Amino acid sequence: MAHDSDCTMCGTVADLNARDRSVLVWHFPHSVAFVGPWQFYTGYCLLVSREHASELSHLGANRGAFLGEMALLAEAIGECFQPHKLNYELLGNVVPHLHWHIFPRSATDPERLQPVWLALERAKTDPAEKLRLETGSVPLDEVRSRLRAWLTANGAPTP
Repeated sequence: MAHDSDCTMCGTVADLNARDRSVLVWHFPHSVAFVGPWQFYTGYCLLVSREHASELSHLGANRGAFLGEMALLAEAIGECFQPHKLNYELLGNVVPHLHWHIFPRSATDPERLQPVWLALERAKTDPAEKLRLETGSVPLDEVRSRLRAWLTANGAPTP
């Protein structure tokens, strides 16, 4: 798979053993899943492509597998945390490496009709907002454990 030595995401995926594994959820054949920092959205995860590409159209033959792994992770999040809705974001504006943000949204979220990014932008300058968004109702270790258990029980593929 293609790798870009200047890409931070490629470095994270290539050197998983040297990084903080406390957020690692699953090694899929074409991607790696991590628990994200914004656990106000309980179960929020990132899914990072193992192959360096900045656009889905650049993945070629691996595109379907990458999308399937995203759907499987989303199913795990939905089953484990029962959100009202899941928001899927594949942007790449800041880090041009394919990675999904999967945000579970609660029906009680006062901003449920707005994009998550508005709150995340406020968190850059407001310490109280940052703390609110980083604090989840479920401890990070338990989020990861629930997801791993569901993926294991449902035969999620590994490389």
